[in-house]
Amino acid sequence: MINPVPFRFRLDNSTGVPVYRQLIDQVLLAIASGALAGGVQLPTVRQVAVDLAINPNTVMRAYREMEIRGMLTTQQGLGTFVTLSSVKEDEAQRQARLSRLAAECASKAGAEGFSVQDLAMRLSELAAGDGCGS
Repeated sequence: MINPVPFRFRLDNSTGVPVYRQLIDQVLLAIASGALAGGVQLPTVRQVAVDLAINPNTVMRAYREMEIRGMLTTQQGLGTFVTLSSVKEDEAQRQARLSRLAAECASKAGAEGFSVQDLAMRLSELAAGDGCGS
């Protein structure tokens, strides 16, 4: 599968979130939003390290963690790709996990002074592709 617009990572040094975690979160968001589909090749470790001016070991750590989670597969000599198929979990478990994530997110937003409506609006923007990196 050919990805017409290459996936690019961005860093936000003001968040306090570790760089490797930001990389993982960006891939998770891109997969969830449909911006990254199964079979799409991610940039090489070296390319990401050069583009973001970070240590290649940081990129390797993020890629390795995503491989362990089954999100990515690496093919020696070819590159790292988004996994074509993932293990299907029970729908009830999946919905329960989503509910926990939503509650955690709403709680964190509330602690920062944002309402659930503010959060919902921003999530809608992210889903529409309007809020990434702005």
